Amino acid sequence: MNPMPALEPMLKQLRLSGVLDSLEARNRQAIESKLAYTDFIALLIQDEVARRQQRQFDQRSRKSQVCSDKTLERFDFSDNPTIDRAYIADLATCRFVVEKAPVLIVGPVGTGKSHLAQALVHCALRQGYEVLFTTQAKLLAQMHAARATNAYDRKLQQLAKIPLIVIDDFGLRPLRTPQDEDLHDLVAERYEHASTIVTSNLDVDEWRAAFPNKLLAAATIDRLRDGAYRVLLDGETRRRPRPLPAGPAAASARPDKRTTTNARSAA
Repeated sequence: MNPMPALEPMLKQLRLSGVLDSLEARNRQAIESKLAYTDFIALLIQDEVARRQQRQFDQRSRKSQVCSDKTLERFDFSDNPTIDRAYIADLATCRFVVEKAPVLIVGPVGTGKSHLAQALVHCALRQGYEVLFTTQAKLLAQMHAARATNAYDRKLQQLAKIPLIVIDDFGLRPLRTPQDEDLHDLVAERYEHASTIVTSNLDVDEWRAAFPNKLLAAATIDRLRDGAYRVLLDGETRRRPRPLPAGPAAASARPDKRTTTNARSAA
């Protein structure tokens, strides 16, 4: 007698329908290997745990808004030979998340700040943390929208509870009022309660220039610097334009300026 038709509704009722995906294969394995009943059940439970963990990881990854390929394994340390790899490896353990400490990543344009920040996000995701990767502009736009709908306090508390938030490109655009107030509120709520990574093209000593209110600047930056891990990147931008093709074929592929000009005149 085939028990599968009877098992399916019961497994669904117990929210174990994923067991059906591996039940047949595990049953065949148990018969061929003459496994004990307890070993067979253990394999099914392990499969279910692995499925749930993967599903949770996928959900956290989607919510984090991080790029899937910006991992530490794909970070090119050769472009930044002065980086202390042991220091980055220590950050990759996510000890800073446990400590609820900030991480400040600063350096010129194109030196890998965003990639490194997202790589640390991936490390945190793998360890089961909820993470949000966003830019200064997007974050403040969301908080502004919450103000407009009288949902600011709820949004602030929602953001404050996320174990790790990355604020990318801080200082790329000067803050306006009440943006500086919103950022201060968030940093103050998260201070000593959750970890925040900030990336910026500006050195930390230059961050005050991004604030219209210097008192808010001092209060916000002081909290971000307190107990922070700092990563300084240097060098030229890693972003390169595609090289122009060489040879006769390239010359024929490039448009003739005279031909283009004549064509426009004729039109």
